[in-house]
Amino acid sequence: MEQRNLFAHISAGGLALSLAIGLASQANAYELYADDDTHLNADMLAVFGMMNSRKNYDGTSGGSSWREGFIKYGVSGDQGLARAGSVYGAFALVSSATWGDGDAAGNTDGSERTTKVEDAYLGWRSADLFPVLGQDGVDFSFGRQVVKLGRGFLINDDGPNLGKGPLEGDLNRGGAYYIAARHAFDRTAVLRLGGQDGLHGSAFWLKSDNRAQVETSLAGGTLDYTGQAGTLGLTYIHGLDVADQWADDFKRQRDGMDVYSIRGEGDAGIENASFAFEYAWQDKEAGAEKAWYAEAGYSFADVAWSPSLTYRYTRYSGGWDSLFTGLSTGLGTWFQGEVASNYAGPFNTNTGIHHLGVKVTPLERLTLGALFFDFSTLHDRHVQNLDARELDLYAEWAVSDHLIISPLVGLYKPKRDNETVGSQVGGNGTNVYSQLIFVVPF
Repeated sequence: MEQRNLFAHISAGGLALSLAIGLASQANAYELYADDDTHLNADMLAVFGMMNSRKNYDGTSGGSSWREGFIKYGVSGDQGLARAGSVYGAFALVSSATWGDGDAAGNTDGSERTTKVEDAYLGWRSADLFPVLGQDGVDFSFGRQVVKLGRGFLINDDGPNLGKGPLEGDLNRGGAYYIAARHAFDRTAVLRLGGQDGLHGSAFWLKSDNRAQVETSLAGGTLDYTGQAGTLGLTYIHGLDVADQWADDFKRQRDGMDVYSIRGEGDAGIENASFAFEYAWQDKEAGAEKAWYAEAGYSFADVAWSPSLTYRYTRYSGGWDSLFTGLSTGLGTWFQGEVASNYAGPFNTNTGIHHLGVKVTPLERLTLGALFFDFSTLHDRHVQNLDARELDLYAEWAVSDHLIISPLVGLYKPKRDNETVGSQVGGNGTNVYSQLIFVVPF
């Protein structure tokens, strides 16, 4: 695989936490101390997954079977400052590992074992110190933390989590590629103004220490208006620097690149409906690139099992840089297709994607879902053609407050194999991919 294709591959591979893990994050704190002004929590989240793919996408045949796990553990808290707002912060470590064959795209080899600092940040919120800006109208934080803009279409977190597979292990971040143990940017400074309603915005600077992201640093800002019907927003990002040692010609263009977007999400005043869109363009040395999506959904709240239906179309131009996108609002955003987005491609560039999602809740603690994707390569189809269809069937079962189980089966059918400018080894037949994820929050 040529270098540009390698870096395009790894920039989007590695799913951020599954929706089940997102649910767990709402309840992963144990209160150590609390009074009117002070809160101190012990935080822990453990995730273990078993994965199997009958086909590979790294040039080797025979399929792969592997396991991944991580434990995130630390403390978080906040302290009131009388009439001067409050300070908050967190510190956490992550220990991660991969066992077995390594993943189906060869990003891990099964020997990864690492413990590293994940969260280390401090912040200050203004409380009601500036009434014109609303409650907590000023929020400033810095350190090692996750930064997310809007729905994460451009910036969601600092993934992926590669292992010893690519470039003889030079990009190793500790493995746990699929369940994505690490998300925080190495250094950040974020200023948010105006709270969450009405007119509000942010300014930010961040730097990655992820070699797969060529240790990019960038700055930018957002301006949003949130009303009863939803949010409309603008985003601007300017690339400041990359590490030449790890950058190919494609990623090197992040240095000096300007990115603009207009976005929106909400129910538009229609009960049980949801809408979202974003249109973004990148000005960089090789020329302008564009990406956009439009999504509509509806929940049948009065019907048994409360079924919900979502349709989305996404289009990424031929040289689109997916930046720091990641899992945002559940499976399928913005890693679309469990096999495609993590192992086979396309990786959020040079593709159009139709997506249909269905979800039902037969029990209070059980959700069942189906995700369908249709991928079409847009340009240079004679060089690489990743046209495919994928169907993912999954469940999310909250067994208790401290255990969530999420099985998934993915059926991936490419039009081409690796002998005919595709990526799947061993023919273009349907690959059966399966996984079982256990989430233990405390």
